[in-house]
Amino acid sequence: MAYVLLIVGFVLLIKGADFFVDGSSNIARLLRVPPILIGLTIVAFGTSSPEATVSIIASLQGTADVSMGNVIGSNIFNITLVVGVAAVLFPIKVENETIRKEIPFTLLASVALLILMNDKVLQGLNLNTISRSDGLVFLLFLSVFMFYVIEVALKSRENGSEVTAVQDVKWGKNITITILGLLGIVLGGQMVVENGKDIAYSWGMSEALVGLTIIAIGTSLPELVTSITAALKKESEIALGNIVGSNIFNILFVLGTSAVISPLEVSGKITIDILIMIAITVLLLAFSRTNFRISKREGLVLVIGYIVYTVYIIVRN
Repeated sequence: MAYVLLIVGFVLLIKGADFFVDGSSNIARLLRVPPILIGLTIVAFGTSSPEATVSIIASLQGTADVSMGNVIGSNIFNITLVVGVAAVLFPIKVENETIRKEIPFTLLASVALLILMNDKVLQGLNLNTISRSDGLVFLLFLSVFMFYVIEVALKSRENGSEVTAVQDVKWGKNITITILGLLGIVLGGQMVVENGKDIAYSWGMSEALVGLTIIAIGTSLPELVTSITAALKKESEIALGNIVGSNIFNILFVLGTSAVISPLEVSGKITIDILIMIAITVLLLAFSRTNFRISKREGLVLVIGYIVYTVYIIVRN
């Protein structure tokens, strides 16, 4: 029954995120918000909402390893498998702003996570924790990113990008869709955490491993679907922008909010996974700088990297 409920939970998460993105995007258009602002905020937040829900619920229940593993595992999955598969389908064009600002900002957030959680090494404490004050630092970083996003949107408007008027879009319908999406995300997140833990214990898996694998993959399905769809439509900028935005939200918003609600005790093993996350972010930046595109061959390297990483963490367990 736990397996059935886990699948139902994932379905609710994915459809909930889909409803949330559609409804809130239409509301933003009704308010005449520029399209670039919708993409960098609503879509990125919407596809990160399953990670946020699962990690916050796990934090409230005192299972910090699930919360941390979910975020780090999702970010590794996004960069390697999602970007990799999208690039294999159609080489990804990379914008100059993404190389100069957005990927480096993702890298900065990852390094900040490594520093703030390493209390044993840096402060000589007995435990590694992400405290409430650390969570507030993440949320302050997020406010800086949001300021950058708003600046980009305003610059886009000044350069003559017009906000398109919407036809046959109704307030009531989209508010209802948005609320239903949020309800699906919350209920699905609760089911994924509860049943994921039960399955982990029955297999002899650690909470960190189930967070890094089963839950991370499940909560990253919206990013996978969005990016592959964008790649098939040859809208490669969306494929990469969705991932970069989601990874920033995962670290700064998801872990920041989770830590503010309840400080997260961090397992020693997770440090290696954070280092791997930083390494593949550097690799993504390097691939992006080669002719301002991620080729099919580089995409294949990223996919193989995820397979190797998955084998490693299973063997490590």
